[in-house]
This record gives sequence, C-alpha cells and structure tokens, in this order.
Amino acid sequence: MSSTDTALSARDFKSSQEVKWCPGCGNYSILNQMQKVLAETGATKENTVFVSGIGCSSRFPYYMDTFGFHGIHGRAPSIATGIKIANPDLNVWVITGDGDGLSIGTNHLIHTIRKNIGLKIVLFNNRIYGLTKGQYSPTTEFGKKTKSSPWGTIDYPIHPICISIGAEVTFIARCVDVDVQCMQTVLRRASEHKGTAFVEIYQDCNVYNHGAYSFASDRKTKLDNVLYLEHGKPMIFGKDRDKGIRLNGITPEVVERGKGIAVNDLLIHDEKAPEPTLAYLLSRMHFPDYPEPVGVFRDVEEPAYENLLMNQIGEATEKLGEGTLESLFNAGDTWTVN
Repeated sequence: MSSTDTALSARDFKSSQEVKWCPGCGNYSILNQMQKVLAETGATKENTVFVSGIGCSSRFPYYMDTFGFHGIHGRAPSIATGIKIANPDLNVWVITGDGDGLSIGTNHLIHTIRKNIGLKIVLFNNRIYGLTKGQYSPTTEFGKKTKSSPWGTIDYPIHPICISIGAEVTFIARCVDVDVQCMQTVLRRASEHKGTAFVEIYQDCNVYNHGAYSFASDRKTKLDNVLYLEHGKPMIFGKDRDKGIRLNGITPEVVERGKGIAVNDLLIHDEKAPEPTLAYLLSRMHFPDYPEPVGVFRDVEEPAYENLLMNQIGEATEKLGEGTLESLFNAGDTWTVN
C-alpha cells in the first residue's frame, strides 16, 4: 500500500534499523522530532529523501523509513542538488554536522545554499568531531582542550548562521536539541519553505563535549541565556521577562526593562526583511555577552533554483524542440582525428 493512501504517524517513519548512537546523545531528540514533523506535515515515504555525508549525524538516513543516500564526506549538498533538480517534486533533506558540512564540505555547502535550491539542510553542531573520537572541529570554541588540541585550540570558530546569512539563504533558523517545541516549530517551517532552508541545531555530544550548550539547555538558567525570536515582536528575554535588546548605534546591547527603558525602545524582530543586516547582527550575538538567539532569523521569498531551471528547459524546448544525444554530441566545435 502506498503511504499516500492514509495519513502516516511518526512511527511510520521509523526504519527497522537499530539506532546506534551513544546513550544520551542529542541526535535521538532530533530524530524523534523529525519523524513527528514529517507526519504532521503530511509527508509521504515515496516523496521524501534524506541525504547525508560522514559523521554521527550522517547515520540519519538509515533510521528513516524513506528514501535515503549516505554520501561521502562533505558532499551531501551536491548529491542532494542532483536529486532535487532531477525531480523537483521530491522533499529532499540534507543531514550534516559541523565536522562534515563546515570542514571538507564548506565549499559544497556555500555554493548549494547561495543558489536557493529547495533543500532543507539541517546541521547538527556539537562543536567536536564525535565519530573520530574527540578532535576539535571548525566550530569548537577558541582555547578548547581536545584530543587534537591538548594545549587548547588556537583556531577561531566558524559560525554557521553567519555563513548562511552571507550566502543569503532565504530561510535560516536555530534551535537546541532538548527544546522540542522550538525544534518542531523550526523544522515544520523549514519543511514548508520554498527554497533553501538552513537549520542549525545545538546538539550535545555527551561523550566528547558534554555540556557545550548547558547555558541554553539547563531549565534553571536557559530563559536568562536564550532569546526566542518572534517575528514582529520586541526582543525580550529573561525568566521574569525583564531584559531586552536594543541598538546602540549599530551594536546590540542588553538592557533592563523598567529602568528608563520602555518596550518601544527595544529592537523589533523582522524575519521578513529583504536586507539580511538584522539577521547578521543577531548571528553575532553569543553567550555569555548576549542571550543566544534561537528560532527563525530570516524567512524571505525568492525564486527557487529548480523552478527557474525547469522554466529555462521548457523555454529552450519550445524554441528548439526536443533534443537528441546525437545532436548534443555533434553540437559546437568538433574535430576529426585521423
């Protein structure tokens, strides 16, 4: 029976493969929320594809009862591009990690997302190489002691949201692995977006980098350390909703409400702004100097690459007629070798 014959549940998207991540890994939460969102959005197994590269995150396609492709290191965006433009009707997700997507895969990632191809790219960021046992990754904090930096890393980290904004991705969001409500909202909105959707998930590697995001996951403190972005609303945070963000020139600053600061003084979030400057300012806000922004940074509409391509092919076919391999091989400059 086709999965289109009846509504599917989250359980229907679970494959028969045993999930082999370390106990307590944040990947379990991401997997569960993805399966729930697919069911809620009416996705079907036949039209859903998961593509991954290399790393702990990249086992994801095995655990989804959909079509899947386990690629090579860093190349998942390129593979997914081919799938999407060959069949634009497919719902194509790219699953990658900070070590996979932002080291050897950086070039592939940037040139994929700048084209606004209708892919949903989810980057698991645990700030460490987990599969290869604890070396520092492109997102590891400066000074972090790891197996490959015993005296502390002297590399400055890459910030995934900054890169995606620089490439002008049309949908950009961030969430935390244990915040299931925020994650479901972000993944649902990403799935509905026409064009590239880039989602960074702060994910805990409880073996090699446990607690890297405790400031954003600890229930006792996270409300003071996290800024939930809401379109059209002032940037207010804190357990008592007594803090906010305003601009001092072009620099965001944390202020306390009620001490000469009114709601109207605070910065209003605008995820629909065609100019990505505000989103970039938010991407530079990091704990402990600022609350860490989570939610949707940017959501704008631009023509999707695959639609432009199909239109171009249609126009060329209407003008030139259906092509053949023989005419293609003999087109342009040819040589006869005696």
